Amino acid sequence: MQVLVIGGTRFIGAHVVRQLADAGHSVTVYHRGRHEAELPSSVRHVRSADAAMPIHLFPADLLTPKPDVVIHMIAMGEGDARAAVEFFRGHTRRAVWISSGDVYLAYGRFAGVEPGPAGPGLLRETSPLRTVLYPYRDPSKPADDIANIYDKVLVERVALSARDVPATVLRLPKVYGPGDNADLATVYAFRNHPDWRWTHGYVENVAAAIVLAAVHPEAEGNIYNVGEEYTPTIAERLRKLPASSVPPNDTAKFSFAQDIAYDTTRIRAELGYCEIVSEEEAIIRTVSGQ
Repeated sequence: MQVLVIGGTRFIGAHVVRQLADAGHSVTVYHRGRHEAELPSSVRHVRSADAAMPIHLFPADLLTPKPDVVIHMIAMGEGDARAAVEFFRGHTRRAVWISSGDVYLAYGRFAGVEPGPAGPGLLRETSPLRTVLYPYRDPSKPADDIANIYDKVLVERVALSARDVPATVLRLPKVYGPGDNADLATVYAFRNHPDWRWTHGYVENVAAAIVLAAVHPEAEGNIYNVGEEYTPTIAERLRKLPASSVPPNDTAKFSFAQDIAYDTTRIRAELGYCEIVSEEEAIIRTVSGQ
């Protein structure tokens, strides 16, 4: 299969590319060329300054050969999502879009941008989404800053409404591993909220979920939560982790009554997803930097 990965040289993307190539797929990566990951020699690179986020321009080289599947790792908002749909219309069978759990209404209530009480239970793919857009907007930054255009709710709207570019959407958890969140500050910093739950995922496991969604045609038109089968509380996580010097975050104005915990049943049942790296091994690799 011919697979194009947009933004595939850092952290999650690099693992996606390696796993696809190791499985025998032909992979092209579109990127700026500023971060050259160690990728298999079979991987084709298309480098351009236009590959900086948000991406609005795509070179014709990306269509030779035509990709069977496009994996867009770094769609940020409405404008760049529309640009990708327009470019690949008629040139690919399907697009896989990487989204986030911050699309959920629960996240808006946790972050304080949405009114209302905390909602109980796990977040499912059918759970309500935020109605307040642009949750990270910062008026002190330029209008075209990523913080001011970012909204995965809008990415999903564009992707799922583009019927001539069939879509699969993956809502990722908080990802950790060597290279990013390697100090697990997303656990240690919230030690003063021991009952709070936030779904995490080890980088290689998250990449495996993306690969499964790309290679399974039955994923077309579907949305999948990605992450742990069970989301532990902060206290439960800390019992498995070594001591850390990461200080507690006591200044964040979050509503810790609202869990950000996913139900990941769907991707496991429909695509056969399971972790390729155990939690114990993931922690060892992360804290050791390997």
